[in-house]
Amino acid sequence: MFHSYTKEEKKFIADNVKGNGNKKLTEMFNKQFNLNLDISQIRAHKKNHSLSSGLDGRFKKGHTPFNKGKKGINIGGKTTQFKKGHKPYNYRPIGFERITVDGYTEVKVAEPNKWRLKQQLIWEKQNGPVPDNHVVIFGDRDKRNFDINNLILVSRQQLLILNRNKLIQKNADLTRVGIVIADVQQKISDRKKSGGKYVHSY
Repeated sequence: MFHSYTKEEKKFIADNVKGNGNKKLTEMFNKQFNLNLDISQIRAHKKNHSLSSGLDGRFKKGHTPFNKGKKGINIGGKTTQFKKGHKPYNYRPIGFERITVDGYTEVKVAEPNKWRLKQQLIWEKQNGPVPDNHVVIFGDRDKRNFDINNLILVSRQQLLILNRNKLIQKNADLTRVGIVIADVQQKISDRKKSGGKYVHSY
């Protein structure tokens, strides 16, 4: 799959390519930018830009192990120990926002790595906790429009019907009408399942 690299992404690869194999570099890159590229994509980018890790998988004659004489690093035993206060390169503070692969905005709400959808946080600030089996959707389908009037609470069952019948419109008011239609369809379906009959009057 083709990936168009940003200047920041290109710089990150160039800055971290030395000493890191393709697998490690891919993992670092995906964590840094919240992406899901595979090793072949990173390898191709390195090849196209003449970037090399400098690794060949072999120790040269006279090579000195990187941890010789060092304390706090154990291979095959304890996890690598960092100095007190050390934070990994991909650390993000509480309140930091990121975009998921589906285009939703997530906000870090707690350590060490707890994230929540921004539209839910905004809705909850005014209305209280989102009930179980409910989600907050964008009335106009714009995942960047966090106006409280554009955020609509629906049950997962309503969302299923809305998506199935393409009732989520580019206008929040029309989407609310779609929710009413979804509720009617659900009631009709429930009545049919229970063996109920409708009497039409004209």
